[in-house]
Amino acid sequence: MDTQFHVLAVDDSIIDRKLIERLLKTSSYQVTAVDSGSKALEYLGLLSEENEGRGEVGVNLIITDYSMPEMTGYDLLRKIKGSTYLKDIPVIIMSSENVPSRINRCLEEGAEEFFLKPVQQSDVNRIKPHLMREKVLSPNSLKRKSMVECISPEKTRKCNNNNNNLCDIFLHNICE
Repeated sequence: MDTQFHVLAVDDSIIDRKLIERLLKTSSYQVTAVDSGSKALEYLGLLSEENEGRGEVGVNLIITDYSMPEMTGYDLLRKIKGSTYLKDIPVIIMSSENVPSRINRCLEEGAEEFFLKPVQQSDVNRIKPHLMREKVLSPNSLKRKSMVECISPEKTRKCNNNNNNLCDIFLHNICE
């Protein structure tokens, strides 16, 4: 892996937190683990409204437990997706309870995935595509682009019909 991705793992259970931390580290991710939604918000600079201006947190993905005291993973998801600066960070929710309405609600609110506990290596392997999509983020834009958008036939066809030099520069800039 060329770049080490940074994952913020949030779980109130020390056993589950250590398990996800070990699985992520085994897959070469840098991991910061916290035991509550409020500690996650503090780490992300979202604990109070005044701190919401921090744009760079260095986290590429957040994985959080759903059922935690004080603040659920769903509440944390809503705060992250409601933040101007953090809304494009992929969030994965995990839970030991298979409740379809809960899963749907999280996915509708913007969660990328919903993992059932205990999280396994096969689940962690499903994280990378979300990180790669986030990595295509343009420095001048907070909007995430997928790789397909960068190399779609429509865009390359337009470039072949126009000035190749300018189009090469354009495609290079939007895909970095």
